[in-house]
Amino acid sequence: MKQVFYVKGMMCAGCSSSVEKSLNQAEGVRQANVNLASETATVDFDESITDRQELSEVVKDAGYELEVPQNGQKKILKITGMHCAGCSSAVESALNDVEGVRSASVNLTSEKAMVKVIPDTASVQDLIKAVEDAGYSAAEEDSNQQNKLQEKRQREKEKFDDARRKMWVSWAVTVPIMIWMFGEMVFGLQLGSHMFMELVMSAGAALVIFYPGMQTLTGAFRSAKNLSPNMDVLIALGTLASLLTGIASLGYHAGLLSTQIYSFSGIAAMIMAFHLTGRYIETKARGRASDAITKLLTLEAETATVIRNGTEMQVDVSELKKGETLLVRPGEKIPADSEVIDGTCSVNEAMVTGESLPVVKKPGDEVIGGTVNTEGSIRAVVKRVGEDSFLNQVVKLVEEAQGSKVPIQNVADKITAVFVPVILAIAGITFISWWAFPGLFEPLLQTGEQYVPWVLSGLPPLSQAFYASLAVLVIACPCALGLATPTALMVGSGLGAENGILIRRGEAIQRLQEVTTIVFDKTGTLTKGELQVTDIETFDTEKESDQIMAGVAAIESRSEHPIGKAIVQKVNTGNPLPAVESFSSHTGMGVEGVVGEKQICAGNRALMELKKIELPEVVKSKAREWMNQGKTVIYISVDNMLISALALQDRVKDEAASVVDDIHRMGYKTMMVTGDHQTAAEAIAEATGVQSVQAEKRPEEKVEILKELQKDGEVVAMVGDGVNDAPALSQAEVGIALGSGTDIAIEAGSIILIKGDLRSVVQAITLSRITMKKIRQNLFWAFFYNVLMIPVAVIGWMHPVLAEIAMAASSINVVGNSKRLGRRTLDNE
Repeated sequence: MKQVFYVKGMMCAGCSSSVEKSLNQAEGVRQANVNLASETATVDFDESITDRQELSEVVKDAGYELEVPQNGQKKILKITGMHCAGCSSAVESALNDVEGVRSASVNLTSEKAMVKVIPDTASVQDLIKAVEDAGYSAAEEDSNQQNKLQEKRQREKEKFDDARRKMWVSWAVTVPIMIWMFGEMVFGLQLGSHMFMELVMSAGAALVIFYPGMQTLTGAFRSAKNLSPNMDVLIALGTLASLLTGIASLGYHAGLLSTQIYSFSGIAAMIMAFHLTGRYIETKARGRASDAITKLLTLEAETATVIRNGTEMQVDVSELKKGETLLVRPGEKIPADSEVIDGTCSVNEAMVTGESLPVVKKPGDEVIGGTVNTEGSIRAVVKRVGEDSFLNQVVKLVEEAQGSKVPIQNVADKITAVFVPVILAIAGITFISWWAFPGLFEPLLQTGEQYVPWVLSGLPPLSQAFYASLAVLVIACPCALGLATPTALMVGSGLGAENGILIRRGEAIQRLQEVTTIVFDKTGTLTKGELQVTDIETFDTEKESDQIMAGVAAIESRSEHPIGKAIVQKVNTGNPLPAVESFSSHTGMGVEGVVGEKQICAGNRALMELKKIELPEVVKSKAREWMNQGKTVIYISVDNMLISALALQDRVKDEAASVVDDIHRMGYKTMMVTGDHQTAAEAIAEATGVQSVQAEKRPEEKVEILKELQKDGEVVAMVGDGVNDAPALSQAEVGIALGSGTDIAIEAGSIILIKGDLRSVVQAITLSRITMKKIRQNLFWAFFYNVLMIPVAVIGWMHPVLAEIAMAASSINVVGNSKRLGRRTLDNE
């Protein structure tokens, strides 16, 4: 089982590593991935963990909070008939009296009741009856998606408001301190005695550190207690130590200490204020970086026109039920995944496929909830609602992709694991070196003063040592390292979703740009998969061919293979097909069954050989003739005697040749692996430009071919229809499943292309390249920043406040750089 949880309290990469480590050590957890950017934990766990609260306790012990749905089921009812607060109170009381109800809350304005019940106790019918007994009407509302959107927006709003409040409170205290400090330092203005100044500044700094900065302190304490120090530890040590210098200075002015210590209490307030400002900007930027989910969640229509008892009525989309009939007019959104039963329309499916050109829909076609009807009116039957809807499935896939990891992240994780302890050691060595050997650094300070205006010199050795080590503490930034990969992956997966490319596993993004060979399936991938019977040849004229072909159609109707569908379409005259007994399918070969008293077998040459059915020379000759034309040959036997053969031909997709050419120009090798005959496969390969062909291969043989390529050092991507090619898609380093609209083989590949257009393969490669480029840029700047800035702080050239500003700027830069990825197009580069 896999579930995504939200985690509160994470501030940097050290935090996410600590949460991930604690979850992975929990009993029953197979794997846990924690994403700092989205503040989520994707946990794959055994079904034995029935109480998610166990996971929450593990994370709590690490010092953080895992949001776990309360033990109970949430039901939402639409209440009608309420007019005042007394009405809502009466409904609420009636619901709370139902056995099994944990709590009920009724909102008069929205006319909704939210009821939490113990699982397997109170049913929806029990709740509705209680409301009706109280004199009102109620109906269940399935608003899973709307709840997701509201919860996401509420969660982001709470984080944003909290970060903004802390920032403004900190600056309300810090700005007067800064004005006072600079007034004295620059203009020589002195308000009151030194003791009074130190008292006010120390009090103000303490207020900033212990009120808006309290979360940073508690985070530091928890992470230190669990021996996994994070960035909060660096900020907490820096600000608290600075505050202590102010207190020590007060002690000197009060005559309690004999040695004067330079006070950094004002700097402590400034460091915390800039730290909280960085958090605010980062929170805002990270919220925008996750816009992909919000965009998807806002696509759903709010209302629907439904026909009930012959009457049109407007209802909330959440009230729709499977099987109901919808009326959709021009300009309206399709309310739910449905099947057209009457009328014709043009639908803009850009939100699903990234293709802006409208698609014509007629009776029998499926339309997807959230797409826009641009022309024509239709009636449609609802097929899927709530969690089963296409849109919700896409949201789920995007969330899982954003919560996963790419292999390159392991590098940052390893560094992050030791980053804070190393920085603490460097700060300690810096302090001791400056204190013990001040003369060693003095020339550096004098040189720095000529070029850097904020360099402080002339301080006592102890104060100078503190100044340099303080700058080291606050300049270090594991946060940027932790955000480098997940923010780019978050934006990249969102960009892919907007273009009809769904990333199931984050590692596919990295592996795809490492691929050397792209292997294609033929039918439905390079070709349209719309086989047509072009020739039928009967070799035993004594048999009643019409009846035999009707039997073949009956057997093929039990198969989902395109060949079977083509034969049924060719033979079917509208009359009922005869009954079939003892049906069996031979994967990659064909089908057989009993119709009447005849054992009918239809399949390729491999099936005939399996059944030991001899092929006369005249049959072989005709088959060679058809195959030389690139056609697929199917043999038909009755009671183990060959009586007929037919030829089918598929059409190459219009874009196939240009796509294969683009792939070659991008530096990849291509191969086709198919179960079709060698001659037919070679004809398609010649038409598309594919470099090599492996034909007449069963699914298990396709896997062996991919294994051989991998043994030879090739990194393989497999492109297939996602169902018959599932084993090969799983074997490849990257499995790319072609889907169409709502028919997505979600479990087949690591990348799913919603539209069957092969151009999406090139777009997926481009997405991989630009996302990985962005990740490398982020990691470079995160590493470069620390490598450059830490030595500058060690030699005393970095003011602690500027160090904190630079630290916050590095994280903001990483998030901003990732966000720019969302403005890219996926045209071939």
